[in-house]
Order: sequence, then structure tokens, then C-alpha cells
Amino acid sequence: MNFDFSQEQELLRDQARRFLADRGATARCRQALESGGGFDGQLWREMAELGWLGAALPEQYGGAGLSYVDLCVIAEELGRANAATPFSSSVYLASEALVHFGTEEQKQQWLPKLVSGEVVGTVGSVETNGPLTRKRVRAKVSGGKLTGIKVPVADAAYASIMIILARHEDHFGLYLVEANAAGMQTQDLQMNDGSRPASIVQFNDTPAQALAVDDAWEAFQYLQNRAAVLLAFEQVGGAQACLEMARDFALERYAFGRPIGSFQAIKHKLADVYVATELARSNAYYGAWALDSDAADLPVAAAAARVAGCRAFDLASKENIQTHGGMGFTWALDCHLYYRRAKAIGLSLGSARVWKDRLIARLESRNAA
Repeated sequence: MNFDFSQEQELLRDQARRFLADRGATARCRQALESGGGFDGQLWREMAELGWLGAALPEQYGGAGLSYVDLCVIAEELGRANAATPFSSSVYLASEALVHFGTEEQKQQWLPKLVSGEVVGTVGSVETNGPLTRKRVRAKVSGGKLTGIKVPVADAAYASIMIILARHEDHFGLYLVEANAAGMQTQDLQMNDGSRPASIVQFNDTPAQALAVDDAWEAFQYLQNRAAVLLAFEQVGGAQACLEMARDFALERYAFGRPIGSFQAIKHKLADVYVATELARSNAYYGAWALDSDAADLPVAAAAARVAGCRAFDLASKENIQTHGGMGFTWALDCHLYYRRAKAIGLSLGSARVWKDRLIARLESRNAA
């Protein structure tokens, strides 16, 4: 069995890495922070021209018709470059919600626009602090009108459509809401990673279109599992970038007449990061297989990839700062950009603890069968 990427996928990786390096994606992330937040619109449009925004979507909706493994390759490079775009909100969640659960009319109306970059999509589910549970979803839809609050909603400030998880009578539904619809108010939140902004979104009798799904709670868990695998690849890419930054600095920085990388304390730090990153990579590969084949193992694979990805990126971003010493804490270096992103990704879709609980529950259920 071949666990490696194909030649075409390696070419895609090289293209993505060169493109993001040539466009200075990491430097643009810094610019987004310095300007008070927001995403890089020019980079977004160029990514759309390359077909990334619809990489795994069917060609009939304007997508490229590639595999989800191909999308995982792109996700890893986006994480490596720390790109400031709403890729996860629009591609991993909103587009996936529409292609899997949207009506044919909704797909025809919105998917081509999402693929072209004309519009940005996002998803709103959480309403209170803590993990997402059935009892914590209070937003309701009655007579096609949505009332409630969602916080935080990533990238809501510039999203044209939102997919909202809400109650309808005695069950859950997924609903499409257009930006600036009547009764909708958006308030920006102060985020640690300003390149990935989020908002409080309040709805008051806001028009909402139902997606074609019977059990929206299970459907949303399915969407989260798929997005978790893709985010895990972003985390692997970010962890690898941090490891390489720390390694390069340790080889160049001298203390007591020797490169600091020759000291055992630094070696052990970098070795720990390397092991965590490779474990995360292995779990991400398992998740990529489950995602691409829509395997029954997807919930387990997604949870394992998510837990390992969170640990690797968090550890790598912190040890990168520590390896750089006093310089690592300054605004001038890029270390803090990856630390901010590690924290932001680590809390999106639920924290690592939430996914650990999911993993344990799934394994117990499988073993009991």
C-alpha cells in the first residue's frame, strides 16, 4: 500500500509553496495585523484563479474536481505560509455544507460564486462559552425567520452568506442567511490573531433558507469532521514552518563560540517538536484517506488528526519562540504570527479537549460493538 502523495500532488505542493512564497503570504499576514485585521483580498482572488477555492468541488458547479487529498496538500501549504485568508470558513465549511446538503437551486446560485472568490462563506454554530452541545443551541427558526445569536462567527465581517445551525420546532436545521439581511447585526470581536477575525452575529426575524437535510445535528458533526482533517493539515504545515525557523536560527546563532543548536537543551526541544509534528502528520494522512474515501472511520480519524495537530502546532509555536530567546518575543520576528495562528486554529471547531472526548467516545463505541 502506498502512503505517499502522487507525483501530481507533489507538483501541486511545489506550485502552492512557490506561489505563496512569491506573494509573500506570511508578510501579508503581518500587514493584516498592523492594519487592524482583515484578510488579503488580492491573495484571495489569485487563489481563486488557481482553482484552489473549488479544488474538490464538482466541475458542474465551477470546481476543479480534484480529490480531497489534493485539497489537503493545499491546506498544508496555507498553514506553512500562515496565509491571512478565510479559506477554512469558506472552503472547508460553507462550500462543503452547500455541496453536501444544499438544494440544487442553492448549489447553482452560490457554489460558482464561492469558487470564483466573488463571495465568501462562513458557518455559525456556537452561542456560548464551552463545547457545542444540543442544549446550547438556542437560535430558532419559525416561518422562515431566524432569531438568536452566534458567537464567535469566523470571517463574518466579510462573508456574503452564512450557514447557521438552529432549532426548528422539535429538530435542528441548517439555514442559509445572506449578509446584511433584514434583522441581522454584526459586531467585531477583539481577536488574538487579527488576521483571522471573528464577530458576534445577532439575528432578529432574519430571512433564512433551509438546506435539504433531515438530521442537521448529525450533518453538522459530519461537516466538522471533514473540516477537522483539513485544519489538521494546516496545523502540520504551521508546525513544520516553526520547526524549520527554530532549526535555522539554532544553526546561525552563536553563544560561547558555538551554534546554540549544538547545546543539548536546544536539541531536545527541537527533537520534541519534530516527534510531535511527525505524529500529527501521520494522523493527518489517516484523516486524508478517510476524508477522500468518506470512510466509516472518518469520525475517529478526524478526532485523532485534530488532537495531534493541536498539540504539534501549539508546541512548535511555543518552542520556536523559546529557541529564538529574547528576540522571539519581539514584534519584528515572525514567531508570534505562528503562535497567534496556533491558538486561533486550536480553538476553532472546538478545543483539543473537545476532540479528545469525541475520540474516546468513538473508540469506546467501536470497541463495544
